[in-house]
Amino acid sequence: MTQIEPQPGIMNIALYQGGKSEIAGRTDVLKLSSNENPFGPPPVAIEAIVAAAGDTHRYPSTDHAALRAAIEEVYGLEANRVICGVGSDEVLQFICQAFTGPGVEVIHTEHGFSMYPILAHAAGATPVCVAEKDRQVDVDAILAAVTERTGVVMLTNPGNPTGTILPVAELERLADGLPDGVILVLDCAYIEYAVGHDGGEALARRRENVIMTRTFSKLYGLGGLRIGFGFGPNALIDVMMRIRQPFNLSEVQLSAAEAAARDLDWATTCVEVNAVERARLTGGLRQHGIACDDSHTNFVLARFADEAEAAEMEEAFQAAGILVRKVGGYGFPEGLRITVGRPEDNDRVLDAVAAFKGAA
Repeated sequence: MTQIEPQPGIMNIALYQGGKSEIAGRTDVLKLSSNENPFGPPPVAIEAIVAAAGDTHRYPSTDHAALRAAIEEVYGLEANRVICGVGSDEVLQFICQAFTGPGVEVIHTEHGFSMYPILAHAAGATPVCVAEKDRQVDVDAILAAVTERTGVVMLTNPGNPTGTILPVAELERLADGLPDGVILVLDCAYIEYAVGHDGGEALARRRENVIMTRTFSKLYGLGGLRIGFGFGPNALIDVMMRIRQPFNLSEVQLSAAEAAARDLDWATTCVEVNAVERARLTGGLRQHGIACDDSHTNFVLARFADEAEAAEMEEAFQAAGILVRKVGGYGFPEGLRITVGRPEDNDRVLDAVAAFKGAA
């Protein structure tokens, strides 16, 4: 009997594990495991979803013109250099599908988004993991890993789960050091929370080998709808457009994202509250001797004495009805990633930490 073989690389993929959302026997579960906006989507996005629901018998726009126009208006990113996808994940998939393959290497860093090696394997390419330095992307290590086989460098900035950010000057140095034929991908899912940092927008605008990706899943609270986009040089966007399915986003998705993008007051309020609560959460953890770097995102990476203490703290959180994210798979067995919640959510977190440390 002939054995059916999948494409090279596919069987090397480890299945992605999402954050938990339930605790048996609890009805008051506080989910802080997936970096979701605790305030949900803006009301105007919900209204847009309801309005679009009546037209779901119609095929959606194939050019995403209205959403791309909103992205240009709000972010100043030229619409003809924008490609929209099912979350920024699909845009990253387009990049790997279009520009990598067997014999091509995709560089990513040890604490970067776990989808990078999955997407590389799915395209038949070879993922190359590069060490970080003190939970910060190491530009020199990336450049040292570049070979004649390197096709793409994928960088999470700000980092997940570290929350750290690579300054613009270092991004420039990285871009300067890469060969012209290597694509630099700046995955900026959390950039709205890093006030004052452009996420590499300027690099993507003026360089022929830099693509920036963004998402509506985090700040805009639309993770359940899966909408993202990429911005980069026309030549690369044109190639990716040719493999994007014409109806990859529904009218519900497109309408919700456009409404959310235009609600600047909502975005500003969420960023401001997050900044205040992030500082309070960080300070509270440190007061109890728990190490954490300054975060530029909507989460904090809490680092405990060792893996055992982290496991005990996670059990204490679950006993208090709180779900956080274990990040051993990201290289931090001693770490727990905690989404920044509403003020009352963070009260519960800090109370649980105080009780745990008091009992320890």
